[in-house]
Amino acid sequence: MKVTIKVEGLAQLESALLELPKSTNKAVLRRVAKKALAPFDAAWRAKAPRLTGALEGSGGVGTKLTSRQARMNRKRDDKSYIEMYAGPNNPAAVPQEFGTVDQKAQPFARPAWDETQDETLAIVREELGGEIDKAAERLARKAARAAGRG
Repeated sequence: MKVTIKVEGLAQLESALLELPKSTNKAVLRRVAKKALAPFDAAWRAKAPRLTGALEGSGGVGTKLTSRQARMNRKRDDKSYIEMYAGPNNPAAVPQEFGTVDQKAQPFARPAWDETQDETLAIVREELGGEIDKAAERLARKAARAAGRG
């Protein structure tokens, strides 16, 4: 299941992000996204069916995909764009979530997202400005040190 979220109304934050170097910009976005997706990560693990324990022990929050997921994914190179993945990476998660001809669906990821999406977006709203400010301050200190050295 792929969920795309578009947050609008953050024009000043996006302008501030675009003033940062690309690598710093993406690092800021990754830090905020990782923090914001933590409640979802905890919620899906708590809701995952417990058969062998393998399902809730898989996955997490990160930027890495399995090789199968990477083949199916397309990359974007926008400066203010990152992809962060959250949820199980065990192949058994899909039939567990949606069911099969022989198995009843036992949804856990979608209900977890429905419960935590407001909290996730609130964390982005609260954390992004502060992370941008911290990154800008670090860059200013680094530039001052470089100027002081000659």
